[in-house]
Amino acid sequence: MNNRVKDLRTARAWSQAELGERLAVSRQAINAIENGKHDPSLSLAFRIARLFEQPVEAIFDQPQS
Repeated sequence: MNNRVKDLRTARAWSQAELGERLAVSRQAINAIENGKHDPSLSLAFRIARLFEQPVEAIFDQPQS
């Protein structure tokens, strides 16, 4: 899944660890999401969207096949 998590995080000058703390997940989870190695659960995707004050579909996008 394509996402803008890294762009949104760096725009706020947050580290992966800081974002993880705000979302109650590990830094490794943030790294995996940012690098497309892991898709967040639906509840985590909505928490991310709320934190960045964006609609979930503005952050996450399915790759075109």
